[in-house]
Amino acid sequence: MSTARTSEPTGRGTLPPLVRGPHTRRLGVVAVVATFGGLLFGYDTGVVNGALQPMLDSGFLPDATAEGVMTSAILVGAAIGAFTVGRVSDARGRKPTISMLAVLFLVAAVACVVAPSWVFLAVARFVLGIAVGGASVTVPVFLAELAPTEQRGGLVSRNELMIVAGQLAAFAVNAVIGTVFSEDGNVWRYMLAVAALPAIALFVGMSTVPESPRWLLAKGRRDDALAVLRQIRSADRAEAEMAEVEELAAAEAEASRSRLRDLVAEPWLRKLLVVGVGLAVAQQLTGINSIMYYGTQVLTESGFSGSTALVANVGSGIVAVLAMVVALRVINRVGRRPMLMVGFTGTTVFHLLIGLSSLLLPEGTLRAVVVLVFVIGFVGTMQGTIGPLVWLMLSELFPQRLRGVGMGLTALVLWTTNFVVSLLFPIVVDAAGISTTFFVFAVLNAAALVFAVTKVPETNGRSLEQLEEDARRA
Repeated sequence: MSTARTSEPTGRGTLPPLVRGPHTRRLGVVAVVATFGGLLFGYDTGVVNGALQPMLDSGFLPDATAEGVMTSAILVGAAIGAFTVGRVSDARGRKPTISMLAVLFLVAAVACVVAPSWVFLAVARFVLGIAVGGASVTVPVFLAELAPTEQRGGLVSRNELMIVAGQLAAFAVNAVIGTVFSEDGNVWRYMLAVAALPAIALFVGMSTVPESPRWLLAKGRRDDALAVLRQIRSADRAEAEMAEVEELAAAEAEASRSRLRDLVAEPWLRKLLVVGVGLAVAQQLTGINSIMYYGTQVLTESGFSGSTALVANVGSGIVAVLAMVVALRVINRVGRRPMLMVGFTGTTVFHLLIGLSSLLLPEGTLRAVVVLVFVIGFVGTMQGTIGPLVWLMLSELFPQRLRGVGMGLTALVLWTTNFVVSLLFPIVVDAAGISTTFFVFAVLNAAALVFAVTKVPETNGRSLEQLEEDARRA
């Protein structure tokens, strides 16, 4: 998840073509370093998946309520980080802000490892969440401001791919550590400790990368901005692109003056805001993060042993990465609405199948395997459609001058919904069981499908005037 704000320049056709050279490799290195923030985002949100059961087995977590609070604490911090760190980045710069987040990732990760109680761990994960939320808005913006116009979408999308790759890494590390140290009561601490490594890599790597040229230009440092462009572009391209960067900086300055009240100034804008908030809520009500955070326990409840569930859960991570890769290749070739409807139809069906399998099949290997297949099908459907699609549609939905405030508000709603779902999931499972919980998800996803069919406009290739006309008729 990201809230990158990218503006399309008007002078694109006057720029010299991109050519390969040392500057190409330089830009590639910068992108790899920056996307370690996305990797940390994915790892720190996904590692709890395998750590929860050892915490429960050892008595570190006393009950389902403590489990939900500790797991979801990171999301409260993420909502705050996503809403506030962007302002820090605007004031201090992208590079120092990401370096600061790397330190916060490291300190919070160490605090999680040495936590003497679940309450201390929840507080540490709240702090970790501030870094996660901050990275979710700062890294995509940094990448967007460094990327050539022709490569902006692909470069920014690497961060989304790194997020799911980080979750896959967390699942794989959990499986290895959980298998090797299965009898060690502190196994969950070892799982959490691994998060320190990419945090160190991010901090060290950021010392080698340049500042955003657009931020430098916004601060009146034109010569410094041109020097950065010369590192990551050919010489003629760097000179020509300064005009584009100045245009983008001016558009960004206008957008920064927008306020929340501007989003509700006219009826058609209020309708678009309802669509944006609805999409943010619907994405999280798919229950994807219930699988990403509690997937190992779902598989254990379905009949797998603890160590087998850890290994089987890696399948969800692999499918998530593959589905994201496919989605990024086809997302601009098909309409947004058809893809969204396919996604919500698929998630509804898979939730029903998971619930029915848990209810009707006898406990044992067959039920466990069937549930695993349906869980993987759900993850693939979600990450191949709704996951990346909602973020893309939110970036297209709002007028350019209101895009920043619109994305900020919808990101806050999305993180808050994520928190509520993650907090309640183990409590509902404990009270009502796996099958009932997934039937509830099926109903919610069916409602989201109805919302998509009746309220969500097509945003692919449509002008603001066309979206306004749709909103007025809705």
